[in-house]
Amino acid sequence: MKGIFDKIASDNVLNDEPAPVDETPGNQEAISADGTVLEKYTPADVKSAAQELLRYGIIESVRKPALYRTVQRQKTQINDVLEPLDLLLQLDEIRGIAFLKVAGQLFDDEDEWSHPLVRRQRLTLEQSLLVAILRQQFIAHEEDAGIGAQGASVHIEDLLPRLQDFLGDPGSDAKEQKRLRNLLEKLKAHGIVSQVDAKDRIIIKPIIAHMANPESLDTLLAHLKELALKQKISQPGADD
Repeated sequence: MKGIFDKIASDNVLNDEPAPVDETPGNQEAISADGTVLEKYTPADVKSAAQELLRYGIIESVRKPALYRTVQRQKTQINDVLEPLDLLLQLDEIRGIAFLKVAGQLFDDEDEWSHPLVRRQRLTLEQSLLVAILRQQFIAHEEDAGIGAQGASVHIEDLLPRLQDFLGDPGSDAKEQKRLRNLLEKLKAHGIVSQVDAKDRIIIKPIIAHMANPESLDTLLAHLKELALKQKISQPGADD
């Protein structure tokens, strides 16, 4: 027969709630399995949230509400755990996301990037263009529904002509569809979009507002202008 403590533990698991912990700020004293007193002990909920961030880089309130509430309550303690790793927790409470950033490494020169735990994700030009298009769709959704509104979705048929404006026509509808789906699959791995559903729609994740910020878009625009200039110069009979 289950006792009251078994029932409490079972209810917490079913409700996606962390086990009750003492929320006294700072590390806590605990006793290890062999009876040794541990002078410093990180609370279980802080450990869980920090490990989730290290594993996936992001916690979304709509997917992991209990962990997200922990991040909100224990932001300082979680940052204390991350600080020796040169990582920083950033919260966007309006959009309901918590994500990791590399602390103190805001380099203009990509060659200067170095972090033993974080591999820099480089997008191709095609992927970057699609991100810019998706961000525009996301911002339009927030302008209509309000910042932080969930469910920014788009049909892939609406993305095809926008992408074609930049990349040109690959020659057939089948090739165009394949190119777009391949690009979306790559962005899905970065956590920017959801899987294409049965109705050929995707959900644009709110992290795009931070990954595709105005500074990165300005860099992309400058790169496109540079490519266009080189192409113009290389063409026979190009104007001076």
